[in-house]
Amino acid sequence: MSTLEHLHAVLRMHQIGIVNLTRPNRLLKMASNNGKLGPQAALIMKAASEHPDAPALTDERGTLTYRELDEQSNALAHALKSFGLPDRSVVGVLARDHRGLLLAISATARATLRLALMNTGLAPQQLAQVVEREKVKILLHDEEFTDLTAQVSIPRYLTWGSAGGTTIEELAAGRPATPLPLPDRPGGFIILTSGTTGLPKGAPRTKVSPLASALIADRIPFPRQGAAVFASPLFHSTGFGAWTVGLSLSNHAILLRRFDAERILAAIADHRAEMLVAVPTMLTRILALGPDIINKYDTSSLKSVFVAGSALAPDLTARFQDQFGDVIYNVYGSTEVAVATVAQPAESRRAPGTVGKPPVTVHVALFDADGVRVTTPGTIGRVFVRTGIPFEGYTDGQHKQVIDGFMSTGDQGHFDAEGLLFIDGRDDDMIISGAENVYPVEVENLLAAREDVLEAAVIGVDDAEFGKRLRAFVVPVEGAVLEAQDIKDYVRGSLARYKVPRDVVFLPELPRNPTGKLIRRDLPDGPL
Repeated sequence: MSTLEHLHAVLRMHQIGIVNLTRPNRLLKMASNNGKLGPQAALIMKAASEHPDAPALTDERGTLTYRELDEQSNALAHALKSFGLPDRSVVGVLARDHRGLLLAISATARATLRLALMNTGLAPQQLAQVVEREKVKILLHDEEFTDLTAQVSIPRYLTWGSAGGTTIEELAAGRPATPLPLPDRPGGFIILTSGTTGLPKGAPRTKVSPLASALIADRIPFPRQGAAVFASPLFHSTGFGAWTVGLSLSNHAILLRRFDAERILAAIADHRAEMLVAVPTMLTRILALGPDIINKYDTSSLKSVFVAGSALAPDLTARFQDQFGDVIYNVYGSTEVAVATVAQPAESRRAPGTVGKPPVTVHVALFDADGVRVTTPGTIGRVFVRTGIPFEGYTDGQHKQVIDGFMSTGDQGHFDAEGLLFIDGRDDDMIISGAENVYPVEVENLLAAREDVLEAAVIGVDDAEFGKRLRAFVVPVEGAVLEAQDIKDYVRGSLARYKVPRDVVFLPELPRNPTGKLIRRDLPDGPL
């Protein structure tokens, strides 16, 4: 990152309210704490000092202020420290969105331990493999995942519920609420990739630049001491990053352990929330409630919907904004590169399907198969990103391809004449049918635009004549009656002949992981 970019990022953070350049002493203390604890624990300490009685979170058990969150984090940190683990030993957490998860994140950092955020969709054997690979010494988990942890033979403590184990509240009971001495460097954390193609990889972050908040908030309006509803799970980078930025602004996080479309609307109305953090499939489910239910709730406070995690269909963006106003900020990125681009509401209106432009300190480039830079508008290339939050490599020693300091996202895309980025598909999703290249997202977006289709997915299956043929999986809206020929004719009317699915399969829902990403390998590709 150049000095000019560094200064620009600091200025943006001041403009947003993340830092106050007129209070240099506080700024220096925050920077020091961040460098020793990591951002989450340091930001909770800062908010507890400046706004101790402000609400930090609300979950099913009520509300915690920043003072209470800070003190309970210290008590749990003392408990974890008492186990005598070497600094930066790994503690795993397997939890839904609630206070237990936030306490685990904050307390492990204060105890100089590294936290591995586990995906709640893991199978028992996968969990055991991840625990072994990441060398996890202690596992914190919700009561509902007790059976899932049966193959894990390490100490376990409950983050939610109390049946059959010691809770983190019991661990922390009687411990001091005063902070432990600051370490010389942070323990860091590990976020797992989505694992849509196999066992999730571990993406570590040992030291996160304070400028990371500017990268996320540059093109997205975050509340300042306001409320944000989190529908997207915090164990993944979307929710985790948005919550971290919210801490820097002393925001109130509204946490829901399970997604329920109507409860989301109720939470926005009850707390006058200015932000919703979600994945695209959640927006689909909210709209599926219908106007009669949606209009029961006053959501006029909503100013931004932070959407990431999977592709957002242009029609879904338009329909959601027609209902709730121009509020969608479509974030494109990955666990590895963090935020690459953001499409603001006006950009999505003007150029449907775009994922927007890069925020401050981020640069996006396209390269062809030979590693040559692609600069012509409309020409598809491989998407690479250079960011102010460098990726450290996976915990298994592997790394993404890097060209001239730009890291591969694994996607194909193109720029328009205005410099807006469009994603055409994953490198490994491209289907070659009869020597023609087809990206499923184009067909999927077309099908999702039908009023009688809730969502759709397209894959390639083996074909004796064409090598591969397209198979479409369609989820009809409730009460809709569809025929396979209707779908084929609809695609034929808008796209080239080789993009028309030969097979159409109707399903009640698509297979998705807890972060909303489509799991294509779970779609049947054998004979029908």
